[in-house]
Amino acid sequence: MSTEPRINDRIRVPEVRLVGPSGEQVGIVPLAKALELAQEYDLDLVEVAATARPPVCKLMDYGKFKYESAMKAREARKNQAHTVIKEMKLRPKIDPHDYDTKKGHVVRFLKQGDKVKITIMFRGREQSRPELGFRLLQRLANDVQDLGFVESSAKQDGRNMIMVLGPHKKKTEAMAEARALADARKAERQGRTADAAEGDDADAAVETENAVAEAEAVEDAAEVEQPAEASQDA
Repeated sequence: MSTEPRINDRIRVPEVRLVGPSGEQVGIVPLAKALELAQEYDLDLVEVAATARPPVCKLMDYGKFKYESAMKAREARKNQAHTVIKEMKLRPKIDPHDYDTKKGHVVRFLKQGDKVKITIMFRGREQSRPELGFRLLQRLANDVQDLGFVESSAKQDGRNMIMVLGPHKKKTEAMAEARALADARKAERQGRTADAAEGDDADAAVETENAVAEAEAVEDAAEVEQPAEASQDA
């Protein structure tokens, strides 16, 4: 079933409550009169409230209205934030280098506005030392506390221990900052390109000036030598 409103001659009621192009209330008028006004304004008669009695219709450019509505919906979808839960797995006896690498990923996820599920995997005898996993999760939470907070405290889940970190920054804020940073970098690159072009132009101008100066010097030298040759001939 179509959800688009009825327009112009598709409206089948004897009278309508008419709203003008600027939102002014015209009042209840016969349908024929409303269609006549639409033709005079070179606009469409659009039924905006079909269940009202009588139905409410508005004079508008329906094609333009549909285009603007589509653009707004597209922009809304573009800015819509979907929080994603990332997962990072660690071992209780992880070495320092691996820990720094894993922490770097967690930092990146939090900066992007995503939640992070941290899973400590125990194997063999490690299962009898849950405090190792708990201390590791506490350490990680402290290391990233400027970017995120403990949303779900550490808890044992079979052979694993799980903690969830939530970002301080909302997803929409992270997306906006990322776009602003990308725009700033783009502007900086364009500025460097423009400066380089100006520098090339300046170098070319200097080379041209030098060439002209050399040519003038040669001409001056020729003018000085000609009288001397004339006196020798005499």
